Parts: sequence; structure tokens; C-alpha cells
Amino acid sequence: MKKILILFLIISLGIFLISANAFSEGHTVAMVVKNLGNPFMDACGKGAQEALNELGDTLIFQGPATPTVEGQIEIIENLIAQKVDAICVTANDFDALVPVLKKAMDNGIKVVSFDSAVNAGGRIVHVNQADSEQIGKLQVQAIAEMINYEGEIAILSAGATMTNQNTWIEFMKKELEDPKYDKMELVTIVYGDDLRDKSYNEAMGLFKSYPNLKGIISPTTVGISATAKAIYDAGLVGKIQLTGLGLPSEMAEWIHNDTCTAMFLWNPIDLGYLAAYVAGLLCNGDITGSEGEKFTGGKMGEYTIVKAADGGTEVLLGPPFRFDKSNIDDWKDVY
Repeated sequence: MKKILILFLIISLGIFLISANAFSEGHTVAMVVKNLGNPFMDACGKGAQEALNELGDTLIFQGPATPTVEGQIEIIENLIAQKVDAICVTANDFDALVPVLKKAMDNGIKVVSFDSAVNAGGRIVHVNQADSEQIGKLQVQAIAEMINYEGEIAILSAGATMTNQNTWIEFMKKELEDPKYDKMELVTIVYGDDLRDKSYNEAMGLFKSYPNLKGIISPTTVGISATAKAIYDAGLVGKIQLTGLGLPSEMAEWIHNDTCTAMFLWNPIDLGYLAAYVAGLLCNGDITGSEGEKFTGGKMGEYTIVKAADGGTEVLLGPPFRFDKSNIDDWKDVY
């Protein structure tokens, strides 16, 4: 009987030690988003929480009240002081975050950028939504089809310093050089700074400044929904076409009433999940962020780290998805 009791105590102690050890090895991963109250960023946070729950790690979700690089720098400085294990950041400025992120890495913190990249010198690896050239091309091709390849178009973007939008816009311009777009003209690019009211007002300004405007591309979830409302409020449905990158939950209404007949996006929940999972794997030492490394990203499956256009490395989530009347209801309650 004593032997059984001793064996039971040893087993119990072993279980306790294993549990305690597993808890002590859990990492703290901070996700620093462009700004709080942004539905796209909130969806990324939801995915990050799911990934870190699976890995046994802890999530800190933070962002400035408005999408400023100064706000992100202040948050990252505080996270360095807290000695978090990893930081996932979607950058409000490609270069301005590099010094503080280098400081983080010098302090042993693993840095992953996602959605909007930081300069390669300020990160270990970037988690990209999709191929940037493909994202840019698809939006130009869509608006061209909507306006029959003829007329003035404008772009309503997020912030002038935001890496992802600027990269996509460069590829849009490159696509527009194709002779098949000779009868189309990109008249201007305006910025709503991912703020609803400002984006709405910028769209209204486009209508007044360019009375012959035929189409708008808005490669930002905040911008496209604000632009859709502006088109509807101004009585321009069917007169000005709209496409870009939008959340199904916010755009279903506008797609059904023909304000926006088609748009694109990837699943931001999956994007946040993959970014956080990569951070967790870096913390565990399972990957280093080097080109050619292969890994399993939890429920997302197999990935290979590839060379990025900016000289660093990246992981590509997958191709963008087209939403229209045929499928929007399948997704509007998901994200």
C-alpha cells in the first residue's frame, strides 16, 4: 500500500512539474496594429489569439488610437520595457519604426511584421497577405471591366506612408501602362488615413473635383466602405464604380445594392493567425526566418519562407479572394 501511495505521489508530482514547466515556457507575443477600433485589425487579433492559444502563449493586443507611427513607437518602447518575447507589427511607416524595432531585437525580442511591412532591417520576417503585384493588378483589372476600359479613375488609399498600400499602388500604375488601358486615366490619389470620416470626405471631394470620374479603387477596408457610403449618399450608384479591398461584413450591403459590384480581400483572421504562429515558432527556435525554411503553420498548413522584394524574407498567406453577389452572403457573418 505504501509503495502504491509513493508511486501515486511521484506520478502526481511529475504531472505537476510538467504542467508548471509548460506554463513557464509559454511566451508573450505582442501584436501592434495600425490603430484600435479598426475592424480589419480586430479580426487579425482574433486570429492571433487562436494561434497563441494553440501554442500555449499569451497575446498582448495594442495599437494607437489613430494610425500614427509615433503612437506605435511609444507602444513598442513600452513592450521592450515589459520584456515581451515577440512583437508582431503592421507598420504605419516602412522606415520610421526600424530604430525602435532594432532596439527590440537587440533585447532578444523576435520581430515579425505583417500586413504592412517594416523595412527588412527592422524585422526577422514579414507575413504578407498575398503577392503584392497580384493584388495591384486585380484591382485595376476589376475597375477596368466595370467602366468598360474607358474613363477617369482615382485611388482612395489609407496613409501616404503605409507600405502595403503604396506597394499595391505602384503595381496598379505599372498595370495601367498596358496599352489595353489607353482610354483610362488615373487622375489622382487621395488619402483617408484609415479614418472613416476623412475617407468619406475625401471621396466627396473627388466627386466635386472630377465631375467626369468613372471609377474609384480603394485598397483599404476603411476607405472602401466609406467611399461606398459617399457614392450612395451622393446619388452616384451606377455612375461611379467602386472596387478595392473590403471586409464582407461591412460591404455586403453595398454589394447587394450595386454600389460596389465586386471587391477583394483575404481572411484577416487567417493573416493574424499566421503572423502570431510564426512569432511563436521563432520564440521556440523552430524557425529562424531564413529563406528556404519550411514549416507547418498550425491549421493553415505548410509554408516556405521566401525572399521578399525589399531584400528581406516573407511568408505569403495566399491569393486574394473575389467577393460579389454570388458569394458575399457566405462570408458576411465570418469577418
